[in-house]
Amino acid sequence: MAWLGGVAFTFLIAALGALLAMVPGFDRVGQLACAIIIAIFYRQIFGYPEAIRSGIAFSAKRLLRAAIILYGLKLNIDIVLSDGLGLLVRDAGVIIFAIAATVWLAKVFKADKQISLLLGVGTGVCGAAAIAAVAPIIKAKEEDTAIGVGIIALMGTIFAIIYTILRPVLPLDAIQYGVWSGTSLHEVAHVALAGAPAGEDGLAMALLAKLGRVFLLVPLCFILIYIMKRKSKNTEEPEAKIEFPWFLVGFIVLSILGSYVFGHSIPVSDGLMEGVFTLTTWLLTAAMVGLGLNVSLKDLRTKAVRPLAAMTVTSVALSIIVYFIV
Repeated sequence: MAWLGGVAFTFLIAALGALLAMVPGFDRVGQLACAIIIAIFYRQIFGYPEAIRSGIAFSAKRLLRAAIILYGLKLNIDIVLSDGLGLLVRDAGVIIFAIAATVWLAKVFKADKQISLLLGVGTGVCGAAAIAAVAPIIKAKEEDTAIGVGIIALMGTIFAIIYTILRPVLPLDAIQYGVWSGTSLHEVAHVALAGAPAGEDGLAMALLAKLGRVFLLVPLCFILIYIMKRKSKNTEEPEAKIEFPWFLVGFIVLSILGSYVFGHSIPVSDGLMEGVFTLTTWLLTAAMVGLGLNVSLKDLRTKAVRPLAAMTVTSVALSIIVYFIV
């Protein structure tokens, strides 16, 4: 019962987050960020619910990986390979710049290394999903993962709103604006929010550019696995045991099925796919609640400010650089 109660508790807060996201103002922030905010404040007021820890931990780990696997259905490999090979090169440059700049700035600002690396990955690839995929590889603490996700959700939303405000005054056509948004913004949801004012063509280009970055999440994870193993060999510490990320295999399999099988060999209705995407959002939100319950605001004040500064500077620089090359 403790396990079931813990899982139910994370979904309860996820539901409260969904309700809060309907409130004007919070609707710009989104369900994910709202749920994390509620979870963090619950922890500060009532403490961690130890009696149902096992269920909360299940949501934070197992449901998180299930959400990442289902997230693979959002990636249309066929579109990326057929229409976006040029964008892939640009997307790879964006990821390299975002990670390198954030990590370098973290050293300058003397910021927490793990949180900064997570933020660099989230900025360069696809926000919360990328952070969640990379966190177990670099052995990040659950608290640091939650802090990273919270910052990405908040700052990504702010940047997306700024993009929509700037859209009417920028000397970019719909296609150029779409490429700029999709190449420089954080989450898929942020890209959709910012790309919508550019019309159907602009939004399509924005999502295509973003899909390329999501596509590159898998090779990035394997590169990080190699680096972590290499790092452990070059130190006197025993070699780190890095669990193979089987959930990424699931991500790849569902990406292939979603791109070439579902809707092709196997008929699948749009309604069913929308239902799966909705389930993915709820699983990811419940998982983030589980992570958010591990956050101490005292630690947040001391650990999050400098990584936030590094990530903000990187995001601004990324937006400016991409703007001048689209």
